[in-house]
Amino acid sequence: MSLQHAILGFLSWQPMTGYDLKTQAFDDSIAHFWPADQAQIYRTLDKLAEQGLIHSEIEMQLDRPNRKVYSITEAGRAELRTWLHTTPDLPIHREAFLIQLFFGDHLHNAELVTQLDAQLALHQQQLAVYEKINVLDRPCEPQQLRSLHLNAMTLDMGIRLEKMYIEWIETCKAALRTLPDKNELALKSTSEGTDRP
Repeated sequence: MSLQHAILGFLSWQPMTGYDLKTQAFDDSIAHFWPADQAQIYRTLDKLAEQGLIHSEIEMQLDRPNRKVYSITEAGRAELRTWLHTTPDLPIHREAFLIQLFFGDHLHNAELVTQLDAQLALHQQQLAVYEKINVLDRPCEPQQLRSLHLNAMTLDMGIRLEKMYIEWIETCKAALRTLPDKNELALKSTSEGTDRP
């Protein structure tokens, strides 16, 4: 289960609260390929604590509510190292828009282009978000530079995927210009039917 290993990975860097894990870890770094909501994070923290892979301490605060700070244990570090040596299966890819396109014969070409344009806009927006992030510009200690380069590799994958989607959508739109429209096919089918003896 990669969510628990992602949490172990973040806690191997430094202790964090559940809120910090959501806002400073997942949302700021890996949300483009492994999103997690707050409830999932807290449920997983509870499981990791039960397994002895992390432990928590209450940090007292005078002007704010107390914080529950989680840290990785030696057993947690061992579990993370073991998992890092495994080869994950290929991900199962589910995408609602591809199902819409697959059955797009029910729509006119102009309707399909509208759908493709909507997807294009979404991928262009996501690409713009990724391209504003420069992991390697973040201040760091010399021993953290290798880690930042590995982080940058995952960001590069997100950028490449968005560019691939944009190119693919443009290719689909160009292909649609060469295809007969739904009503043309219906007219042809009707005329062929009336021509029969």
